[in-house]
Amino acid sequence: MTNIYYKQKLLNLIKYPIITDKTTKAIEDNTYYFAVDKKINKQEIKQAIEYIFDVKVKKVNTLNKPIKIKKLGKFKGRIVQHKKAIIKLDSESSINIFENS
Repeated sequence: MTNIYYKQKLLNLIKYPIITDKTTKAIEDNTYYFAVDKKINKQEIKQAIEYIFDVKVKKVNTLNKPIKIKKLGKFKGRIVQHKKAIIKLDSESSINIFENS
């Protein structure tokens, strides 16, 4: 039962891939960018990527984005921010982010 719970937890840690001009150019170097949960560390990110995509992760870098304040009239609020994970894969591994139509 705990193994199923752990695998479900790994699936929920990775939010979505970050797709920009810079990140699509980095895919050629086997580097991928993902938005992940703010509370996890590099080892958990590595385990989640290896479990979800069945690849071998070489290196993980992370960065926390600063909090952004959004105003609407007299009200202020915070925009939800995620931790950004930069994943470097082995030369033999790759992730197919863009589905072939």
